[in-house]
Amino acid sequence: MKAPTAPLPCPFATIGVIAKQGEPGKTRQAIQHLAACLRQRRLAVRFDPLAAALTTEPGDLTLELAAMGQVCDLVITVGGDGTLLGAARALASSGVPLLGINLGRLGFLADLPTDALETCLAPILAGEFDAEERFLLAAQVNGDPPLLALNDVVIHKWNTARMIELETLIDGSFVNRQRGDGIIVSTPTGSTAYALSGGGPLIHPALDAIALVPICPHTLSNRPLVVAGHSHIEIRADSAHDQGHVIVTCDGQADIFLTADSSVRIERAPHPIRLLHPRGHDHFQILRAKLGWAGHPAGLNPD
Repeated sequence: MKAPTAPLPCPFATIGVIAKQGEPGKTRQAIQHLAACLRQRRLAVRFDPLAAALTTEPGDLTLELAAMGQVCDLVITVGGDGTLLGAARALASSGVPLLGINLGRLGFLADLPTDALETCLAPILAGEFDAEERFLLAAQVNGDPPLLALNDVVIHKWNTARMIELETLIDGSFVNRQRGDGIIVSTPTGSTAYALSGGGPLIHPALDAIALVPICPHTLSNRPLVVAGHSHIEIRADSAHDQGHVIVTCDGQADIFLTADSSVRIERAPHPIRLLHPRGHDHFQILRAKLGWAGHPAGLNPD
C-alpha cells in the first residue's frame, strides 16, 4: 500500500485573526472553529482584541492591528468585506497578505465560506492559493496626514437638502465644475460598491485605473470618468455657502468636513495590499453570483 502523502509545510508560521465588530454570537463560532483549525496545524495564532474576547483558550496572545503587520505572515479576517476593508487600511504598509472568511453571503473580497472552512483553508495553508494585488487611494485634506481607502473616497453633502458645488482637477488640469450631491472617487475594487449604485462602470481589479462618479449631478452630461491609476486628483469645495455641508468619507469611515477654501488631493497610495483566494478564484463568477447575471427573466426558457 502506498504511504500517505505528508501535508505540505505551511508557508505562514504566524497567523493573525481579526473579528467583525457586532454580532458576537455568529462571529464567536467562526473564530473558535478557525482557531481550532490553525492550532491543529501547530501554527502560532495572534488575535485582535475583539477576536481574543471570543475565543475560549486561556493565554491567547492579543495584538492591535498595527502590531499584527509586524508579527504575522498572514492575517485572516472573519466577518465580511467591511472587516477586510478595515484590515487593509490598517495593514497596507506592512505588506502582510490578507484572507477573508465571509459570515454572510458571498463577498467580493472575503470569499471563504464558513460552512466549508476546513476544505477551503487547508490548501491555502499548504501554499496552494491565488494571490492578487489591489491598490488603495490616499486622500489628503489641506496637507493633513492622508487617509486610506480601498474602495472609495467620497466627497458629498451633509445635513442639507440643497446641492453642493465641487471643482475637479486632474494632474493640474481643470476638468469641470459640477453641482449635485457629490462625487465618488473609486478604485477598481470599489467599482462594485457605492460607485456601482451611482451608475459607474465595473472595472476589472487588475486594471490600473480610477473612476470618478458624480452623485446625482444637476447636469445630466456629467458622466462617470475613468482616468489612469497614477493620476493626481484634486476636488475643491467651490462655494462659501457650502461651508459645513461638504464632507469627505473614506470607505464609509473617516469623516472630515471641508471649508470653502478646502481641497482634497487623491492619489494612489504607495503600498498595495495582497489578497489571497482559493485556487481557481474567478472574478467573473463572483460578479455573476452577486449581480444575478446567471439568472433568467421569469417566464423565459433559457433554451
